[in-house]
Amino acid sequence: MKIRELTILAIIIFTITFSIRASNNMLITTVPLIAKYYFHFSAFSVGLVSSIASIFSFISSFFINSKLSASLRSKLMKTSSILYAITFLLFYFVNPFLIWIFTAIAGFSMGIIFPNIITFAGSIGDQRSRERMISLYTASLSLSLIVSPGLESLILSKYSLTQAFIFFSAFSFLVPIISFKIKFEDDRVKEKNSNLTILKSPAFLASLFNNLMYDIPFGMIETFGAIYAITLFHANYSLSTLLFTLYFLTSFISRGLFTVRPAKNILRIILLNVGSTIVGLFLASISYNLYMYILSLLILGIPHGLTYPSSLILLSRNFKDERERSIANSYFSGILIGLGGVIPIIMGYSIEEIGLRESFTLLAIVSLILFFIMLREYNKISVINQ
Repeated sequence: MKIRELTILAIIIFTITFSIRASNNMLITTVPLIAKYYFHFSAFSVGLVSSIASIFSFISSFFINSKLSASLRSKLMKTSSILYAITFLLFYFVNPFLIWIFTAIAGFSMGIIFPNIITFAGSIGDQRSRERMISLYTASLSLSLIVSPGLESLILSKYSLTQAFIFFSAFSFLVPIISFKIKFEDDRVKEKNSNLTILKSPAFLASLFNNLMYDIPFGMIETFGAIYAITLFHANYSLSTLLFTLYFLTSFISRGLFTVRPAKNILRIILLNVGSTIVGLFLASISYNLYMYILSLLILGIPHGLTYPSSLILLSRNFKDERERSIANSYFSGILIGLGGVIPIIMGYSIEEIGLRESFTLLAIVSLILFFIMLREYNKISVINQ
């Protein structure tokens, strides 16, 4: 593949990824604030409304996108992109009832869009090019997550939480425009493995548990991170949102390095991830001022940056067939999103029962357990490939 063609494809991946994640992150982090401080939802209800997006994303990704051919996925992605852009703007008119409806629609759309971007990125060029594109995809996610909280913090210093959706709709409307530039290869070939075989394979399970090791703490941070700063350190809306920029800064740096130099030994990256996750969560749980909390977020940004690309590369290296990769990506995204829908509910309950600080400590223990489960599946891959 020529350099010019690769560059154009890289720009397409970067633009649509940046746009969908910048607007998506703003939605996910702002909906809990609206639910709690506008509509006075309880901690459990805040977790529940936050979970609605993930639940519907799980349904669309796991049960619908994974079953479709390339042509149908392409059409559904474009339709979902248009629906997402329109719904995003309508959040300006949200009320205690519509917040559930709009969040569900946005979640359904995102469940179609994200796995298809991953599949598109993982189908470009040879193995090294694919890994670079996957790393570029994840780096774009992190860069958008730096810009998004910083921009929202600036907007919230002058405008309301609902008015911020009007400004961020500029990103959401870029998504359908760019989606029409994405095309998928024809995958009408005989499947090498059944969907169930892919789900049960060590390669899929190792990638899944590797990501869960950090994805569960991330669900807590994304839903209750700002509330943590407001409740314990008396931060205002603007400052509590700005903290996410620092968190995603180290994430972006990590992913940027991963894009420039993809790791040959994924296990070393995984070990770094679990170590920094446990340290960051423990530090967050004992933070007695805002500066300690900021330091914990900076540390937690490292595994946020490296866990996702390392998981996607594990999938890419072990599923060579285009159709299998698409199925694996859909299931992978769907399961993570689905569990992401459960996590805020569980953490909302945990916070009500044992408190904010203690919930961070609990997550460190959970991450360590998931690491050992992942390691067992990873060792199976080595045995199979011998």
